[in-house]
Amino acid sequence: MPHSFGYRARTRDMFKRGFKEHGPVKMSTYLIAYRVGDIVDIKANAAQQKGMPHKYYHGRTGIVYNVTPNAVGVIVNKVVGNRYIEKRVNIRVEHIRHSKCRKEFLDRVQRNHDEHVAAREKGERITLKRIPAQPRTAHVVSTSGNAPQTMTPVRYETTI
Repeated sequence: MPHSFGYRARTRDMFKRGFKEHGPVKMSTYLIAYRVGDIVDIKANAAQQKGMPHKYYHGRTGIVYNVTPNAVGVIVNKVVGNRYIEKRVNIRVEHIRHSKCRKEFLDRVQRNHDEHVAAREKGERITLKRIPAQPRTAHVVSTSGNAPQTMTPVRYETTI
């Protein structure tokens, strides 16, 4: 038989709820405040079929451009051919969550600010530039008091 090309084709595992996450949508989902400019992750919730995004947008990250009482508008970049197209999708709040992609950046900004304030109180200058991981320094391994050892693998034995 020919297979289906429907709107929700091949989404059995995609829209599946997580372990111990079945049942109705929690009230805390509706109490989260979204603002224009927030970065959100789109993850469809199969318990609510209204306002569900197309399967293409499941797992994508976008920026909120519009907020309504029940839904938000999200801008998502979509690859079409050799270019990116800015798509604007309206999704209910059950199917989105705040993205954690900026958490590391915001933590670094806060940490740098704290270090800057502490350095200013001490009256010293500080550089807060990130330095990539440097190669390990060279060293010599001495064999005096450290005799070389020959290692052999342990034979495999079944214990049944």
